[in-house]
Amino acid sequence: METDDLSAPLGQAKKTKSRKLPFAAPQVVAGLLGLCGLVAVGWAALVNDPLGGEPVAVVATGFAPVAGAKDMPKGDGVEHSRHDGIAMKAPPEKAAAAPPGSQTITIIDGSSGKSKDVIIPGKSGALENEAPAGKSSDNAQGKFSAMPAANPATKLASLAALDHKLLENSRHGPIPKVGTNGARALTIYAHARAIPAAQKELPRIAIVIGALGISASGTADAFSMLPAPVTFALAPYSTDVEKLAEHARAENHEVLLQAPMEPFDYPDNDPGPQTLLTSLTGEQNVDRLHWLMSRFQGYVGIESFMGARFTASEQALTPVLGEIAKRGLIFVDGGGSTRSVAAQVAGGHNLPFAKTDIVLDAVPTPIEIDRALARLEISARENGVAVGYANAQPAPVERIAAWAKKVEARGFVLVPITMVALKTKSS
Repeated sequence: METDDLSAPLGQAKKTKSRKLPFAAPQVVAGLLGLCGLVAVGWAALVNDPLGGEPVAVVATGFAPVAGAKDMPKGDGVEHSRHDGIAMKAPPEKAAAAPPGSQTITIIDGSSGKSKDVIIPGKSGALENEAPAGKSSDNAQGKFSAMPAANPATKLASLAALDHKLLENSRHGPIPKVGTNGARALTIYAHARAIPAAQKELPRIAIVIGALGISASGTADAFSMLPAPVTFALAPYSTDVEKLAEHARAENHEVLLQAPMEPFDYPDNDPGPQTLLTSLTGEQNVDRLHWLMSRFQGYVGIESFMGARFTASEQALTPVLGEIAKRGLIFVDGGGSTRSVAAQVAGGHNLPFAKTDIVLDAVPTPIEIDRALARLEISARENGVAVGYANAQPAPVERIAAWAKKVEARGFVLVPITMVALKTKSS
């Protein structure tokens, strides 16, 4: 019999037996960790979760009808491929009723993608820009961005005014060729001006306004303010580029096609879709050139856009300039690099050639543009010819227009680009 607490002697504590757990605490922790691992492996093996537990949001894909969608211009049903997918077109803002003899041209802003309808009247009318008061930003210095599909009806109407003997079909569409009688686009679409005998020995200056069709306001200003001897270089990505080219020719401006070429910092600085690249083969670059050539017709030649690395590579440039010569065109080096070998390669192909001597809007302020024009005059006096380039932006267009009114009184002749290119080749 066990002694109870009452009968136990005073001062002696009762001894109790301690009970031990069947396992230690570290073993418990290890077991829990193992169990967690088994659960994780089982979840990965049995549960279909391709996002790996990332947060997921579910959004309805039904879009409400776009207001005015029925008024949006229709494409040809085939969107052209580009580096960042299919270009999305916003409904163009409506312009006021066009006066007789004018043309309405849709221009997509290069930075915002916003569309504007610009009314370009005939020579007797004043050019209007009927876009709403909210002026969108213009961006001719940056990348070309808008890339709409061409409207077949518009293209056929534009081609109706062209010499079909100078066109041949490619897989991308019509591109220039030399006619069977030897006729070439560089002469058929040239607008050479008559120069009096007393002025034939004066220095010649050609001005090229590029990226036309990217900036709505700059394009409108160029058509309304600049004289006919100024050459217009059209971006191949702008909407209604056929109409722009047609109207430029009607106003006696010579037209160039700007071809995007690889700069040194490509692809961080991307000239646009179908850029000619040094990493491609000659055949691939010629195919891209044909794509660019098919965007519109009636141009006298090709001008490089950016292209510092491409024009410095003889291997990349040779097949491209050979194809341009074969098509009866001129080539204008946009002046993207002092290392350009375009002059040597063009000479090897007997290709009429010109090079930009001064970029007039490198610093696009009125004072710096005026200084660049003064340097252009100095270059013309020293070399007999000089070529200046500026983008179709309001500031350079305004300063060039003011300069053009007085330049011939100072002993120069303002000429279109073919008169400089042909003179350079013959000399």
